[in-house]
Amino acid sequence: MQFDYPHSVGLEDARARVDVLCIYLRNRHGIKVNWNGNTGSFDGKYLMVTIQGKMQIEDAQIHFDGKDPGMLWRKKAVEYLKEKLAVYLDPNTPIAELPTDKS
Repeated sequence: MQFDYPHSVGLEDARARVDVLCIYLRNRHGIKVNWNGNTGSFDGKYLMVTIQGKMQIEDAQIHFDGKDPGMLWRKKAVEYLKEKLAVYLDPNTPIAELPTDKS
């Protein structure tokens, strides 16, 4: 499963915002992310779906390359990630106001 998500917040701000998203995903779904520069490797399981892959944060986009969750979950997985990215990469929302837990 691959897709690119454009952003307009710059590389450093995008990385900071995605870091907060990763905290949310860890707290909410148990998905762990390990970073090597601006490349994050993620691993976890949600319901019965294994979630594994990499994301590369670039100046104007984030590139996702992950294990395909299968035909039944593929569209939902991409929609979920894009919805979260829309929230976390919104330049009108201060980083301090982005959710990090189940609430």
